[in-house]
Amino acid sequence: MLGEAARAAGYRLVVRDEVGSTMEEARRALGQGDAGNLWIVARSQNAGRGRHGRKWGSPSGNLYASLLLVAPCESALAPQLGFVAGLALHDAVARVTGLSAPRLALKWPNDLLVDRAKVSGLLLEGESRAGRLDVVIGLGVNIASCPADTPYPATFLKQHREQAGIEAVLAALSDAWVARFAAWSQPGGFGPTRAAWLERAAFLGEEITIRLAEGPFTGRFAGIDASGRLELDIAGGRRLIDAGDLYFGQPNAGAEPR
Repeated sequence: MLGEAARAAGYRLVVRDEVGSTMEEARRALGQGDAGNLWIVARSQNAGRGRHGRKWGSPSGNLYASLLLVAPCESALAPQLGFVAGLALHDAVARVTGLSAPRLALKWPNDLLVDRAKVSGLLLEGESRAGRLDVVIGLGVNIASCPADTPYPATFLKQHREQAGIEAVLAALSDAWVARFAAWSQPGGFGPTRAAWLERAAFLGEEITIRLAEGPFTGRFAGIDASGRLELDIAGGRRLIDAGDLYFGQPNAGAEPR
């Protein structure tokens, strides 16, 4: 069930037993003329996916959700919604588990970590039509289990709070989204959003590696700029990165980040 604030704001919920992926269900709803502000939740997925089309394992007991937004903002601002969603996810998990930063941290661009182990990820996709940009935000939260085939440690919420459950996380997440989206929607709203995200950022000031199409770059994670680009201090100066896979520590070189 959605939270009270989400229901009051007009958000709706559809729950499915099993789907290919909640993101594809959201796209189907969009194609059928749905007005947006729609949460789609599945108890399991048989074709879940992460960034770059990577397969996302979806055993039952975890939260698999997508949020459909119809023309939520100007197209140029849409990438910022990933930071809004990340903050909402952080707020929700903090509320359900009692965890807080720095143990609970956001990994650029799309993961939530507990004690440096991945507990959740999100995926932001846009679809242009009729002169507008619609957005689907997909979120997967490890609640009852986590995958073992990841290049970095993974965890699940019940390891940290046995009472954590899908309904509690969804209610907290839907309410947190309403609050974070409202704050971001104010004039100049990305400034406070950016500051809040950096307060919860994993590896800030540490050495990280970013894998790009032209190869990996290692440097110090200096922050994110006013557009949400990652600031990486390397030997030749500061590099601004729009998108890439962030590594830390000593990852399995043959594995792909989820």
